[in-house]
Amino acid sequence: MTTIENLREKLDLFVCTACKTGGLAAQDAHLVCSNCAKSFPIVRDVARFVPDSGYAESFGFQWNLHAGTQLDSFTGKPISRNRLFEASRWPTDLSGQTILEAGSGAGRFTEVLVTTGATIISCDLSSAVDANYRSNGQNANLLIAQASLLDLPVRPRSFDKVMCLGVIQHTPDPEKSFSCLADCVRPGGELVIDVYAARLRSLLSWKYLLRPITRRMDGKKLYRLIESVTPALLPISDFLYRILGRFGLRLLPIVQYPELKLPRDLALHWAVLDTFDMYSPAHDHPQTLATVRRWFENAGFADIVVVYGPNGIVGRGRRPASAA
Repeated sequence: MTTIENLREKLDLFVCTACKTGGLAAQDAHLVCSNCAKSFPIVRDVARFVPDSGYAESFGFQWNLHAGTQLDSFTGKPISRNRLFEASRWPTDLSGQTILEAGSGAGRFTEVLVTTGATIISCDLSSAVDANYRSNGQNANLLIAQASLLDLPVRPRSFDKVMCLGVIQHTPDPEKSFSCLADCVRPGGELVIDVYAARLRSLLSWKYLLRPITRRMDGKKLYRLIESVTPALLPISDFLYRILGRFGLRLLPIVQYPELKLPRDLALHWAVLDTFDMYSPAHDHPQTLATVRRWFENAGFADIVVVYGPNGIVGRGRRPASAA
């Protein structure tokens, strides 16, 4: 049974990205617009609203290669679960609600969201949707789609909750991306994001020193380079962390997380993955607390909270129930 068949009755949440008005119906291996007859293929059980990964190609590459690396079911630790609920402050039981997850990657947060009992629509621009489907596609309350955050195939103001963690800074226009997400939140609904922080200590780092070179490199060659040097640098990073704390981790051009206490092999895979994730994206646009708060205010949200979090800045807010 395909994802579309599992949630055929939930297709009323979708809208054609071509005409912006027509609903979609499942016909054979396609979704077809009732208004303009535009057809969107269902390939490997995932609805495809874009022809390719576009600027997010590096993410498709890394998440299909590391499909399980950051899944809680693989690490045996609630790393993704803790980050999701600490950022969102949502209850763990969301039965009867609808959630839009924008920028799913390999599905580390999707795996957690499906346990809440809500209906989940999970989108990503890249071919990472294939990794997500392999890990989570068996869940009857989940529908996965390959789509652009800037052109989401969903009806405006139709979701109880919208979540986008670790993605907005990697889009060409973070403010427009935020606006597109905000448009999906129904009156009374909630939006949660996180985004890299534009702080001096972050900007004066190996990442922003080397990215002008690395983001122009062939992704596979860059990955092989990182894969070859990280095993040698990881023990040095461990030593620097023991004597200098987190400052020591900033002295080498790799990423690692000793506080997670991962097994050695998994810590190496995680370091390779996140180092590649740091240097390869086409876009990396960190933001300030004031900017993120302005986004929420301009979108008309209330109960706004914008604070520093483990991945930079966490922002959350609620669309007033009386909003037109």
